Amino acid sequence: MRFVQIIEFQTSRIDEILALNDEWREATQGKRTATAMSITKDPDRPNTYVWMIEFPSYADAMKNNELPETQRISEQMMKLTDPPAVFRNLDLMEQRRF
Repeated sequence: MRFVQIIEFQTSRIDEILALNDEWREATQGKRTATAMSITKDPDRPNTYVWMIEFPSYADAMKNNELPETQRISEQMMKLTDPPAVFRNLDLMEQRRF
């Protein structure tokens, strides 16, 4: 079953976080198990963002989380959020495109 991790966070330093994401993508090329990522901004709540990262399975998501590059970038990212980010792990039951 496909799997989605959601990260919701607030920051006034989004450019720095996006740069960290670019660094992670480069550092994990050929190693990461993430297959897609949506980066969204909440228009109703200033400085609030939600990232949705898709994986083939829960096991693949956990493998990705254990990469040293993921650990390092995640730690740096958390220093740029206020309050701490909220993480959710979700089994993707169905995805529809309209």
